[in-house]
Amino acid sequence: MSGPTAFARRLTISGRVQGVGFRYALADEARARKLSGWVRNRRDGTVEALIAGPENEVEALIAWARRGPPGARVT
Repeated sequence: MSGPTAFARRLTISGRVQGVGFRYALADEARARKLSGWVRNRRDGTVEALIAGPENEVEALIAWARRGPPGARVT
């Protein structure tokens, strides 16, 4: 991405975030916001993501990730 709207963040999300659909829900939220990137489960029980797009949409997704889907407990 390039230009003034390009903005990227790498996230590491911990807590009860594996086995609750966090990764899929995060990907769905990112697609709905037309963001690009990737998301994966890590061996240590965290979820890692790289998200890129307009700054306001990236920040909105980060705010969502602080809560996560039902069943998740983000610390």
